[in-house]
Amino acid sequence: MPVPPLDLSIPHRLHVVGIGGPGMSAIAIALAEMGHDVSGSDLREHPVLERVRAARARVHVGHDRNYVHGVDAVTASTAIPAHNIELDEARNTGVTVLRRAGMLASICGRAKSLGVAGTHGKTTTTSMLMLMLAEAGLRPSFIVGGDVTDVGTGAHWSGGEWLVVEADESDGTHLELPLYGTIITNIETDHLDHYGSFESIVESFDAYLSQIAGPKVVSADDDIASKLGAQHGATTFGLGEHADIRGVDVEATDGSFTFGVERRIGTGTERLGTMYVPRRGIYNVQNALAATAMALEIGVDFDDIMAALAKFGGVARRFDVRGVDAGATFVDDYAHLPTEIDSVLTGARDSGDGWNRFIAVFQPNRFNRISEIWRDYADAFGQADLVVLTEIFASGTTPIPGITGKLIVNAVTEAHPELRVIWLPDRSDLVSFVAKEARSGDVVISMGCGDIASFPSEVLDARRSV
Repeated sequence: MPVPPLDLSIPHRLHVVGIGGPGMSAIAIALAEMGHDVSGSDLREHPVLERVRAARARVHVGHDRNYVHGVDAVTASTAIPAHNIELDEARNTGVTVLRRAGMLASICGRAKSLGVAGTHGKTTTTSMLMLMLAEAGLRPSFIVGGDVTDVGTGAHWSGGEWLVVEADESDGTHLELPLYGTIITNIETDHLDHYGSFESIVESFDAYLSQIAGPKVVSADDDIASKLGAQHGATTFGLGEHADIRGVDVEATDGSFTFGVERRIGTGTERLGTMYVPRRGIYNVQNALAATAMALEIGVDFDDIMAALAKFGGVARRFDVRGVDAGATFVDDYAHLPTEIDSVLTGARDSGDGWNRFIAVFQPNRFNRISEIWRDYADAFGQADLVVLTEIFASGTTPIPGITGKLIVNAVTEAHPELRVIWLPDRSDLVSFVAKEARSGDVVISMGCGDIASFPSEVLDARRSV
């Protein structure tokens, strides 16, 4: 198990560069609630900074070398340039500088930590598991990559025995965390800029499982995760017949699911009960089963598990219904990889909400990602009636000649010539088109991890101003 780089049992003065980012704001809140003297800086104001200030962290808008004078350690996400003036000043004055992974590892070292890893579903599964432990009275701390609707924040330090945390693989963070137990939701291709090949991604998860001493829970429905799980003695979850914790008799009605949960015992099975999850998408059944399997592993009663899931309010930007206007429903979702997009659209179509037409709006993210996997989007929009694609959101990556959102347009239209696909790289054209196009009975699902998050509000404002 990795050794945390900073001993947070001792009070420290700490500074967070890029404190407005979702991952760094969560770390700052946890550190401040832990009792450390925390400051941070960001280029601009973010709504999340009010919660950071409420946790008694000092927030500066703009960067200044003086902010790191007198601190014990500085941390920053990989999105912050290596030669940010505050990071340079910290190095020049002998202040400890930690990547986000290092600071998160230090936090994990202060509790019995359960990590949720995998390509998709980490945030939702982490949130579900945290709420199960809370329902059981275990007072878990948590650090999640999005705001949990039920508690209104993405982080909290309770001082209790347990910490539930996302174990992000994008930059190898998962390998640095000192964890007691873990869930792996699935393993797919992403972050090839960091790993170079899918084989290296799989090797990282193999190494990750090998350093976990406590319970390991992996998907039985994902071939790669299942194979790794078998090698490491993991408990499996899923919908297939070989899962140790299995969902059966799954029914979708009015945007919710009910399903039975069975546990494998020897050569037989035990019916634990019937679960209700008020969320759309079969992937949320799988997320619920993942969290259930881990909760059972650490001794949470199934009645507490059911109670927590029955009132699960979701996570920000996960099929987030942002408004209804003249019978048209507008939804925001974080989906940005091909299988995520397909899952969200399939979940909407199978949700039982009675929508007539499904309009998918997608903003690709990161030039390096799209250069590697643009062809994989060809079949991602098969459940949509209309697809509207826009330009790539850079997210700090450098433009690559010839790499534009039009590549995805070409991939989709070549694979599905019958599908109506609209290419609108300009944001004002995108808003104007969708505002006029959406009609009663439609659901408009805008997806991506860039500034597309504000798109539903922009369209609703445009419709209401006519």
